[in-house]
Amino acid sequence: MSLQPLALDLTGIDIQGENERIRERGPVTLVELMGVPAWSVTDAELLKSLLADPRVSKDAAQHWGSFANGEVGADWPLFAWVAVDNMFTAYGADHRRLRKLVSPAFTHRRTAALRPRIDELVTTLLDGIAKSPAGESVDLRERFAYPVPIQVICELLGVPEEMDPALRTCVARFFDTEITPEAAQANYLEMYGLIGELVALRREQPGDDVTSVLISTHDEDGERLTEKEMIDTLMLVINAGHETTVNLLDQAIFNLLTHPEQLAAVRAGEATWDDVIEETLRYESPVAHLPLRYAVEDIEIDGLRIAKGEAILASYAAAGRDPGLHGSTAATFDVTRLKKDHVAFGHGAHHCIGAPLARLEASIALPALFERFPDLRFAVDPAEVAPVIGFISNGHRELPVYVG
Repeated sequence: MSLQPLALDLTGIDIQGENERIRERGPVTLVELMGVPAWSVTDAELLKSLLADPRVSKDAAQHWGSFANGEVGADWPLFAWVAVDNMFTAYGADHRRLRKLVSPAFTHRRTAALRPRIDELVTTLLDGIAKSPAGESVDLRERFAYPVPIQVICELLGVPEEMDPALRTCVARFFDTEITPEAAQANYLEMYGLIGELVALRREQPGDDVTSVLISTHDEDGERLTEKEMIDTLMLVINAGHETTVNLLDQAIFNLLTHPEQLAAVRAGEATWDDVIEETLRYESPVAHLPLRYAVEDIEIDGLRIAKGEAILASYAAAGRDPGLHGSTAATFDVTRLKKDHVAFGHGAHHCIGAPLARLEASIALPALFERFPDLRFAVDPAEVAPVIGFISNGHRELPVYVG
């Protein structure tokens, strides 16, 4: 295993090709994130083990040496990913406390109750797409993959419609790993301000939404949930609550259109839409690399030592194609695959709380789209469809198609 860090491509132009180059160095190897070293874990079973290991933390302030001693500061473009105070970065008892406050919004009952609203939203979007002029291409990321999850999460949080465009811009910048340090800091402050406006609005006009519940919790007991934790939690739910689902829908559409035999298998009943969803999550994890985790103490792995205080990068997209788990067909999109194990939603204590909601949205949106437009096809050569910028988010900038 080489100890010379491999600098990740900030553009994310070839995430899977880069993952293979990382994997060639071993199941755990050093990479560089904008000047910061981290141990990339591409081996699926090892990654699952580390994600569930109490010796691995997400709390930079407590357990990342470079952060605690000031080597990594606010001028690092990914600073907002590690410096927030919410369940994404919490460890141990703090994580359990914060997760417990949010989890009621994502119970099985509450998620299932959203089905009629998602059905209605999907139908409305498809009706709008159907009205597109004949011969005109439609960007399905913009017109379908994006609005489904953002509308659902904004309604869950009680976000007014007029705030959507500004929040969307902030989220896009949040996932842009080519952004300058100055722009990243400005974006963080802008999003922080927008969430502050949302909190002020729901204090004045409380409703049946997550924001109002968190405000009530904070106002009743500031030690149970601080003001900063509340705002950072809302920021997390908005960011994570839709970007991953956008990419899930995006990648499922892209791969079914570029693998027509797989779509045919679904239509013939040889595979289900749930199979499509799980294989998409495995084959193209919506989040390619997730920063960061930290060794609470020295961790020995096959003769290699991740030292206490060093950073660990969960390389979900690489783990999904681990040949050690999926064999020689690991890099093949196959909805009939029996073993679709993946860590696209994480694993262990930090397993994504919104995973059932993402799966529900996809299980409604995808069959509705392909049933409504059976002749769906790309309007350009799929090879020309560019990925989104960055090594975190794993989707496409647009999905131009003809629908009829």
